[in-house]
Formats: sequence, C-alpha cells, structure tokens
Amino acid sequence: MMEYISKCLKFFFLLLGFLLFCNAINAEKVNIPNSTTSNLKDTLNIYHQMLNDTSDDLMENHPADDIYNNIWTSERLNPYHFPVDSLPDSVRIDCSNFILPIYGKVTSKFGRRRYRYHYGIDLKLNVGDSVRCAFEGKVRIIDYEHGGYGHYVVVRHNNGLETVYAHLSKVLVELNQIIGAGEVIALGGNTGRSTGPHLHFEMRYLGNAIDPDNLVDFEKGSIRQFSYLITKKNTFKYQKDLKSLQMARYHVVHKGDTLSLIASRYGTTVKQLCNLNQISSKKLLKPGQKIRVR
Repeated sequence: MMEYISKCLKFFFLLLGFLLFCNAINAEKVNIPNSTTSNLKDTLNIYHQMLNDTSDDLMENHPADDIYNNIWTSERLNPYHFPVDSLPDSVRIDCSNFILPIYGKVTSKFGRRRYRYHYGIDLKLNVGDSVRCAFEGKVRIIDYEHGGYGHYVVVRHNNGLETVYAHLSKVLVELNQIIGAGEVIALGGNTGRSTGPHLHFEMRYLGNAIDPDNLVDFEKGSIRQFSYLITKKNTFKYQKDLKSLQMARYHVVHKGDTLSLIASRYGTTVKQLCNLNQISSKKLLKPGQKIRVR
C-alpha cells in the first residue's frame, strides 16, 4: 500500500514537471529565456527518472513502520529498546499466510538452557536444504556471527513480527529485498555456534522474543490459528525466568572443591545447589565446571 502511495506521489511530480514543460513550449508567447526552458526540460527528465527509480528514495517504506516508529537498521538485531512492560496489553497478529521455513524435527525448544536462554526453536535439516520465509516482508539484516548465529537473515513482516533464520550455509536474498511468504531465502547449514546442521528460527515483536511453538504446530507443519493474540501475561511470561537467569551467579570449580565447601562459601546449602543445578549431591565436580550458586 505504501509503495502504491509513493508511486502516486512520483506520478504527481512527473505531471507537474510535464505541465511546466508545456509552459516552456509557449516560451515565445511569454518571452521565457531559453535557459529557463532548458532547466524545465532537465526538471522533467529528473521526475521521469524518479518515476522509474526502483530504489524508492522519494518515500522509503518498510513493513510495520507505524509499530516500529520508523526504526529500520541492518546494524543490530534489537535496536528498538521496547521492554515488555511498555508494550500494549494485547496485540493481534495476522498469521494467515504463514509458511513453515523448513520441514524438520524439533531438536531444541524455546526456553532456558543451563547458563543461557534459547530465544528460538531448532529444526533439523541437511546442509543445502531450502529455507523459506515464514511471512511476506522485507529483509532487514544479512550478517555473520562467528560465535553465535553464523550466517543469518532477519526479515521484518507486514504483520508486525520479525523472524530470524540462523546457521545458514548460503544466503540467497539481498538487504532490503521484498519477499513473499514461502520464498526461498537461504540454504540450511551448520555455521556459527552449532553442533550439527539445523535451522535456528526465532519470532520477535519489537525485539522481544516469542516462543514459535505458541503460533506453529511444528509436528503438523502448520499454523495453530490464523491470528495470534500477543499478551504480556501469556506470551512473555518467560521473562520472569529470564530475569532470574540474568541475576544468576556462578562459581567456577577449582581442584579440591566440593558441594559442601561451595555451599559454605556462598551461604547456601548443598540441597539448594543441587536444585539450582539439577544435579545429585553425590556428583563429582570437575575443575573448570560452572556451578550456579544464586
């Protein structure tokens, strides 16, 4: 819709330039200098180029600009700084044109890992498998992260969501490219921090991660419902667990350390350490191992 408006504006300016040019044709009657006529011809040529300019510089449009306050950058995954508390109580998202990025077994779900949080869902694939765009939208980021995502793509969608596709072997789209739901954007891989070929797939709203399983039935390969209601209470309930993880404190095991000694040092109990780390009180500790103490 925004692209259509932009084209209309360009056409308006082209028409204006044409009318000015027509006036220049009658320069003899109104005694317009030849230099002015030449300038008007140049102006007409400029507006003609603008009309045919595919870069759309006159009015740069991006999906869901009204939601993202016209913030658009390829530098950072989350440049928005909209904490969950600042979001509306509920937002309805149109999911009707969803396409599964890859048909594969879920190998890792959204949620807490031992020392960090997993903000997406991992889908098994073979290197070179086609990875498709989940919804129609526009490519915001194409980048490489050695210690994390590897080759990855971020797409902003018309419905307000952003999706992340990571550990790719090859990217097949370009920055700022408009793409349709189901269009192949990359080939699956094993780049970055990855222990085997898979697609790491994320869904985000204003930078805040959403569990893709809330929207997608990955076993059936289809959307759960044609529209999804984002709510602070349910969609982002994991934030409490995340804050707890961020406040966590860890002890690096040294030679001779025992659970009893560590518990005494940090003013806690062996039972609490075992619960925090999901280990047995009889577990032998190894130097270099991390033990959560808070």
